[in-house]
Amino acid sequence: MGDFDEPFPGTWAIAAGTITSWQLRKDFTRVFPDVYVRKGTVVTARIRTLAAVHWAKGDAIAVGMSAAILHGTKWIDADTPAELAIARHRRTPPGITVYRTELESSEICSRAEVLVTTPARTAFDLGRRLPFHTAVATIDALCNATGVTADDVVTVAARHRGSRGLVALRKVLDYVDGGAESPQESVTRMLLVDDGLPRPQTQIRIRDSSGRVVARADLGWEEWKVAVEYDGAQHWTDPEQHEWDIERRVLLEALGWRVVHVSARLLRERPHIVIDRIRAELTAAGARI
Repeated sequence: MGDFDEPFPGTWAIAAGTITSWQLRKDFTRVFPDVYVRKGTVVTARIRTLAAVHWAKGDAIAVGMSAAILHGTKWIDADTPAELAIARHRRTPPGITVYRTELESSEICSRAEVLVTTPARTAFDLGRRLPFHTAVATIDALCNATGVTADDVVTVAARHRGSRGLVALRKVLDYVDGGAESPQESVTRMLLVDDGLPRPQTQIRIRDSSGRVVARADLGWEEWKVAVEYDGAQHWTDPEQHEWDIERRVLLEALGWRVVHVSARLLRERPHIVIDRIRAELTAAGARI
């Protein structure tokens, strides 16, 4: 019996003699009609997408979140439904969302042997369909994974001038920055810009007096030497990481940088504190805000 590390059509496997119907019932779990995974497999968003493509029997293109997943986009929730473009009407099982949409040949490519929308077309769809903050964070991650830019998405939009959601898309693209390396960094950046602060740079390389790169800041303003650092759980639970954070802060301050640390809890429960602290540091550094 093969490895079956990914979803497969049950009838195909039986017809090929790879497994028996008894083995299929005993050792595998159905994801969608006639599509199975080995028992114990964690059904991630990627697994669900591949299973959905098998369910469609070659009559589908992965779009939206599914395309983003296959392009390597991180931070997508494991429970996200598969999203497919299918030309003909089919009754759709739970866990699959079908879109009837027109795609140009230049907007389709292949990933993991699956037809998917290109990164630019994927961002075009996500920016029109998702809630604003989710759209920005997801497209940030897509840009980070693929190198696609907001200008690439604008080019796609120019070919679809009558599409719904273009106003929302334009607003999303104004905020997108592929330098963000986590959803929390995206949220922090949006929070600051929404409050009227200057748009921060992402992934700033900080150099010493000899020009050598000694650190990198998540967000900040090189002009005023103010850095914003998002501290995930490992910054508090890992002693070595915590010790390095202290040394790093001393190093940055010695180079004239002001550092503001942000945590998930602070972002969630007291975002005004984040804004006030950053505003104070920018003002102290000479920014006229």
